[in-house]
Amino acid sequence: MSVGISKTGLPGSNTVGIALFAAVLPARESTAAMLLLLILGDMLALALYRRHADWRTLLRLTPSVVAGLVIGAAFLAFVGDTWVKRSIGVLLIGVVALTLWRRRIQQAAENRSGRGAAIAYGSLGGFTTMVANAGGPVMSMYFLASRFSVNAFLGTAAWFFAVINIVKLPVSISLGLITQETLWMDLLLVIPVLLGAVIRRAVVTRISRKTFDRIVVVLTLAGAVYLLF
Repeated sequence: MSVGISKTGLPGSNTVGIALFAAVLPARESTAAMLLLLILGDMLALALYRRHADWRTLLRLTPSVVAGLVIGAAFLAFVGDTWVKRSIGVLLIGVVALTLWRRRIQQAAENRSGRGAAIAYGSLGGFTTMVANAGGPVMSMYFLASRFSVNAFLGTAAWFFAVINIVKLPVSISLGLITQETLWMDLLLVIPVLLGAVIRRAVVTRISRKTFDRIVVVLTLAGAVYLLF
């Protein structure tokens, strides 16, 4: 459900699902299993926000994101499962810290959306999304710095991750990370993803953003710590 919630209004909140997947599956395979569900979530996000993207921002990010994806793919190809699992844990802690930092420096961040920021956040976002599907909080901070309206924020994020996740798909297949078992499991999880999207629109808006963020942070940190040991 966290995928549906994240893709339709709270970017980055799917870190809970990332932690759970990596806890119950081999770490490398967990990234591929989550990827297929994220693509489904991307389609839902595009259905809602596809007309609101800032294409100049997306084009500016492209070179650094591609570099991050290549480095992340090499990391997955040569690093063993144990280290991938631990890396996912470290990355999750990092993106949570980044999200909390974003809250504290929101005003200062508004002036950090130039070329240097595009290179830094684009490469980090490409790497984290390739290795752990955890690029949401990283890119959310960059889109926040770009001073987008809510719809432009969600539309730009929707197109960004839709394209990136489709690009990642053949890489995961070539690495042997997507199997028949993965496909069957994800098929069973389609309904929870759709349910998450419905919950986001019908329920989450009725609770305070602060309360929801605290829940996500606590659960994600708990999952990340579990993966480290």
